[in-house]
Amino acid sequence: MSRQAAMKQGGGRMPADIAARIRAIGPVTDPPATAAVYAPLHEKEPYAGVKVARHLKYGPDDRHALDVFAPAEAGAPRPVFIFIHGGGYVGGNKREGDNFFYDNIMLWAARNGMVGINATYRLAPAHPWPAGAEDVAGAVRWVRANIAKHGGDPARIFLVGHSAGATHVATYAAMSRFHVAGSAGLAGVILLSGNYDLTIAKHQGGYLQYFGEDRATYAERSPFAGLLETPLPLFVAYTELEPPTLLEQSERLVAALERANRGAHIVKLADHSHISITYSINTEDTELTDAILDFIRSRP
Repeated sequence: MSRQAAMKQGGGRMPADIAARIRAIGPVTDPPATAAVYAPLHEKEPYAGVKVARHLKYGPDDRHALDVFAPAEAGAPRPVFIFIHGGGYVGGNKREGDNFFYDNIMLWAARNGMVGINATYRLAPAHPWPAGAEDVAGAVRWVRANIAKHGGDPARIFLVGHSAGATHVATYAAMSRFHVAGSAGLAGVILLSGNYDLTIAKHQGGYLQYFGEDRATYAERSPFAGLLETPLPLFVAYTELEPPTLLEQSERLVAALERANRGAHIVKLADHSHISITYSINTEDTELTDAILDFIRSRP
């Protein structure tokens, strides 16, 4: 198992002033405060050198939609980076209004030789478990069928999820019932700060609305066990400043992967929080993205 802990010294290090501001916010989930830190560091549209196709449909629901970011220059088929956002199972979107998150992740992917896919999905309470994993499957199915015309390689799909999105991605990867075309159809899975073992999750709010109130179902609805068994290459990242319940989730998964001698790439980010892990992407703070690129480029 490959581990990368704490911030690297030298290139890619989080600037000290940013680290101080993230630490001041603390181990909480606070998108507005974190956005205020990172907004000045990100560019705004139009994006030079990147082709953007917005709100392409992968299914019948209004939220069955995705954005495609591809390098403007033609070239050989590129790896595909599908990002599934968070939002506590009851909120979130690929992009909301003029808020440029999560375009930042797509720009980073496109400018590092990939085709970026930013997908949204149905939400609880109208769409409880397993709607998220079903919608991840729908997005993967669309990518496999359509990405070649956008310059992507359907044989090199990397599926990435953050927070609730990481739970949906993990569920898709861990449970073959959701797989498309007889397999997961993925070259690798990247999990950022998710919930993986529902039996120890904080059972309130969006969790109850998505997973239901019957705790007897939580073990079978958890992707935890399947992540230890899947042959898919795994990358697991989390932060020092996660809220305690989410920190426990990632630490528990990492420990289980180690006990099972399950090869995985593990990154724990110092000074980062549950929100800054994604808002920092495509800035000079490249610890996470350097590790992700190493993971992707090590796959055939």
